[in-house]
Amino acid sequence: MVNPAEWFHRKKKEVKATVAASLAPRTPQPQSVPDQIDRCLELLSQTFGNTADLATSKIMFGNQPALLVFLSSMTDAKLIAEKIIGPLAISKEMPKYEQNLETYCETMLRGIEYKISNKWQEIIHLMLAGFVALFVESSPCALVLKIQGSSYRSIEEPSTQTIVKGPKDGFTESADVNMSLIRRRILNPALRFESYTLGTETRTPVYLAYIEGIINPGILEEVRIRLNNMQTNAIFDTGIIEEFIADKTLTPFPLTYNTERPDSTAANLITGKVAIIAEGSPFVLILPATFNDFFQVSEDYYQPYMMASFIRIVRYAAFMLSLLLPATYVSIITYHHELLPTQLLISIMAQREGIPFPTVVEALLMELTFEILREAGIRMPRAVGMTVSIVGGLVIGQAAVEAGIISNIMVIIVALTAISSFVSPVYSFSMSSRLLRFSMILLGAFLGLYGVILGLMIMVGHLCSLRSFGIPYLAPLAPLVVADQNDVFIRSPMWAMKKRPYFLHTEDLIKQPRAESPSPPPDGRPS
Repeated sequence: MVNPAEWFHRKKKEVKATVAASLAPRTPQPQSVPDQIDRCLELLSQTFGNTADLATSKIMFGNQPALLVFLSSMTDAKLIAEKIIGPLAISKEMPKYEQNLETYCETMLRGIEYKISNKWQEIIHLMLAGFVALFVESSPCALVLKIQGSSYRSIEEPSTQTIVKGPKDGFTESADVNMSLIRRRILNPALRFESYTLGTETRTPVYLAYIEGIINPGILEEVRIRLNNMQTNAIFDTGIIEEFIADKTLTPFPLTYNTERPDSTAANLITGKVAIIAEGSPFVLILPATFNDFFQVSEDYYQPYMMASFIRIVRYAAFMLSLLLPATYVSIITYHHELLPTQLLISIMAQREGIPFPTVVEALLMELTFEILREAGIRMPRAVGMTVSIVGGLVIGQAAVEAGIISNIMVIIVALTAISSFVSPVYSFSMSSRLLRFSMILLGAFLGLYGVILGLMIMVGHLCSLRSFGIPYLAPLAPLVVADQNDVFIRSPMWAMKKRPYFLHTEDLIKQPRAESPSPPPDGRPS
């Protein structure tokens, strides 16, 4: 009789071998380009199989037979006919040498990015990226032309980061479009985009953006090392890259900042940070990230600094409310009645009369119910998602109160907590408070306010231990950098922020050396 564990182990090995065999080429691939177009067509059929989007066409390039090959799903057939087939049709003679072929491309195929290659694998990879390959009879190399399709959505307003005042454009799934949105805002020749190809199967183009002369070389080199060391088979979004390059994954707090806003990305690049752009993702990673970054938005710098400072303080207060309010309520009602005024305590106890559950169970049930409603509202179609979350919360809350399952004060506590969690401008950071909230409730139920304070101490200690590409996560608060306090809890006037953050150790610390207050001179006369 076969041991089930051994059978499972043997079946697992068989599956792995089958997958590996399916990914391996059926026939050995050549290193160089064959000089016969029939052989090229045969190899292309072996490489791509019977895929429906492989388009091949035999044409004449001057007096020589040629083979035009491209993937119709990655290119624009109309542009190919207009910019490639048309000029080739009027060619009288095919250039014999590579130098003459370059001259031909510069004169007859103007404005088209091209490459002459004799490496078969390189040509296949370029075709997968949207290039058109031209193989010519008796020629040892192929001409690869860039004629990509334009199947990406147009530039629209970001969907996850609402804009009240500021630019309304957002990133798209096209890396080229995203780089152009950044380049239009930073007309600086020192802006650099480094290219990477990640994913052994998807071969996703990824770009690293930074400003030379500003970025800390140590941070830049660390990012390069982590990107080069990535070993994965597929990249579909920058969130996958984030898990591979983050300093620590066992933490509820995000160690990279993701945004859909080009203006926010440009501002961070000027500050001295780097950005990671991935093809197919409208979210750009900004790093290194600190705790303070998740309470700042671009709009803070588009409105008067006093109003921006007030709103920023509200965000910090909302984060603490969403994290501690249910746990504080549970601990006070369970252990610390003396902390409440007598009239308020009598009112709460009167509402709780007849409630069959302890306070902690009541809080956990309401929090879990609201999380379910929130997730249902997100996943359902937009036309009904908001209605389900709002109506569901009202109906369930009112019905639960009338049925005597929960108290009115608990509905108020959970509603205020939920509203406070929506204040966070970054969705990934609001998830942190949602996860920690349940731990705080349990600590408050078992240890009272001592448990809540203990949970806060553990959280702060954990935050102090975090690093984002070598930068302390709580900088400039821990370690304390006095010079950087003008843009933490409050925002100083723009003319007063003359330097970049000290904790980033940028090459160029001075951001705007000649900025002065717009106040008139003391004598009232223009200077």
